Amino acid sequence: MKASESINKRDWSWPFWPALPLYPYGKRITVCREIVKDSIWTFDQLQGILYTIVPIWMTIIKLQAGGLLVYAPVAPTSECIRLVQELEAKHGTVKYIILPTSSGLEHKIFVGPFARKFPQAVVYVAPHQWSFPFNLPLSWLGFPQKRTLELPENIGNMNQNPFGDEFAYEILDINLGRGTFVEVALSHKPSRTLLLTDTILSVPEEPPEILQLEPYPLLFNARENGQQIIEDNHKNRRQGWQRISLFAIYFRPSALEITGIKEICQNSKKSPDRSAKAYFGLFPFRWQNKWQRSFDALCGNGRPFVAPILQILILPQAPKLVLNWADKIASWDFDQIISCHFDAPIKASPVQFRQAFSFLEKEPLLREDKPLLGEDLQFIQELEAGLVKCGIATPVKDNVNIQKRL
Repeated sequence: MKASESINKRDWSWPFWPALPLYPYGKRITVCREIVKDSIWTFDQLQGILYTIVPIWMTIIKLQAGGLLVYAPVAPTSECIRLVQELEAKHGTVKYIILPTSSGLEHKIFVGPFARKFPQAVVYVAPHQWSFPFNLPLSWLGFPQKRTLELPENIGNMNQNPFGDEFAYEILDINLGRGTFVEVALSHKPSRTLLLTDTILSVPEEPPEILQLEPYPLLFNARENGQQIIEDNHKNRRQGWQRISLFAIYFRPSALEITGIKEICQNSKKSPDRSAKAYFGLFPFRWQNKWQRSFDALCGNGRPFVAPILQILILPQAPKLVLNWADKIASWDFDQIISCHFDAPIKASPVQFRQAFSFLEKEPLLREDKPLLGEDLQFIQELEAGLVKCGIATPVKDNVNIQKRL
């Protein structure tokens, strides 16, 4: 069920990529991985800006009554749909499709086209949907109007849960003024699996399988400068992935130096490869020796954590609300998390999940034992301060005193 088994590259085509022009643009390979035997699968693709690319996936769960539930669809290429149809042949048709976020375009853009491939499925969307720069109706984004429903926020009893008693879900809904941040956490009780979209991440030391199918971005980022010849080996793939992770998480990690325009142009003339694929020899940065220390702190032996952009810009807008949401999820029984990016499954307990949100507490009872480096957070902190100064963002709320909540 892997992309390498397909010989027709047209199966990877995604013609609507200009609507959200992210790498790999119109060519999207899909890798299907079985997470829980005959029960849960992920469908992995890639996304990114230039060669800063990370995995993105949807998760499919087999329903006890027969049929399939899809969480956070990816691009419905011919290959992707064929792989889903192989599951349908064994386990029944797609019954439910969930869009678990209100604003994440990298997830929302695929839902309408995906849903149209499965006309019998009901589409459930997180509440308070919005889009930027224009807040368009979901039907304008391709969502099937007659079978798209908003997921209920308050479930009085299990009969109101549209997915049945084998699932539980909890919605985080933060009003940001100009829009909302919404995430639907979904618990699959039989497999003790928690599904999340963006709130929790884990970064592996080794590059994920989907990146290794076409490793050029890994090798490009493994270099020290633009004059270095690209070599394909395990060390370079691993180093490239770790530097990509620092880019993707911090945007501008502390170990990264941006070179001047004059130096960039001069160095590009010395590059052994000035093709379009190599960005004409342009390599506008250099890594300090301490980059490995930054990555080791980021990886943290695979522990789950909240992405810095959420830690600094989003979740502190409603710390009590977030902690209440995290407390409810931590009361569930699960031993693994499937998030939509970087690594999955993440082996984690409810305590480890809850610990990831301790940054919102003044005196946390469960303090993070592998914190991110403060120097790597500086760029996002400066970004937040700039947005507040310009009136685009609002100042964050004070952290919560845990003793007052108990």
